[in-house]
Amino acid sequence: MVDHTHQDIDAATGTPTTGHEWDGIKELNTPLPRWWLWLFYACIVWAFGYWIFYPAIPLPGGHTPGILGWTSRGAVNADVQDLVRQRAEFVSKIEKASLQEISADPKLAEFARAYGRSAFGNNCAPCHGSGGQGAVGYPNLAGDRWLWGGSLDQIAATITHGARSGDPEGHDPTGAAGMPAWSKMGLSSQQIEEVAAYVASLVNPTNADVSAGQKIFAENCAACHGENAKGNAEMGAPDLTSKSKWLYGSDKATIVETVANGRAGQMPAWGAKLDPATIKSLAIFVHSLGGGK
Repeated sequence: MVDHTHQDIDAATGTPTTGHEWDGIKELNTPLPRWWLWLFYACIVWAFGYWIFYPAIPLPGGHTPGILGWTSRGAVNADVQDLVRQRAEFVSKIEKASLQEISADPKLAEFARAYGRSAFGNNCAPCHGSGGQGAVGYPNLAGDRWLWGGSLDQIAATITHGARSGDPEGHDPTGAAGMPAWSKMGLSSQQIEEVAAYVASLVNPTNADVSAGQKIFAENCAACHGENAKGNAEMGAPDLTSKSKWLYGSDKATIVETVANGRAGQMPAWGAKLDPATIKSLAIFVHSLGGGK
């Protein structure tokens, strides 16, 4: 049992002990440093001050607002408004300038690319990829996969009005010009296999006889894709002679699927959501990825 009637002093250090001892080891009653104590007290005062000035204490149905009225949402909104003010001069110039004038002005073009890159990440990257590299069914914007044309004006028009989006000014607004399902258009399974073999041979040369498929292509497919299968931007018909431009794959099995069941990819009409300056900046950025005409 520990005797608390007198203070025990440690002989080695001269420091009083707490009176506790374990296996011959005594616990020293060493006081905390003064600086540590004052810092501890200061933190307590600061905490009470924080509770008073900032939202901190949860209450039924809400929390204490703090006498400063500060909120994280308000701080973010203030930062956003500050950024809008910083960009205002360049945004105004972009709104008034044509795409060609923006491209010809180095400073304005640099701003437009940065502004467009941000808008691309927020709106376009989920489909086209963060670097515009595309995916199956989504064009590679950096690799010259332009179904509807890759000039600045054509890119801006596609962004604004979309494709098969229902916008009357968009590409193929009703979807009537999409790739038809030839299995429902009169071609037999054998004919589909033959025309698929011919189309596959355009990018994967073969010694097999594909003349039957070539004849079917000329009678049914050349109207959109052209007699030389180079495609038609006005109709959104892709070039079938370049392996890098295939949206769904150039192997025979994929081509059979495409010919039999058709394709009708959609592009949203961003004109209803994005302002003109953002759309122009997007067009400049997408054009700069390397695939623009």
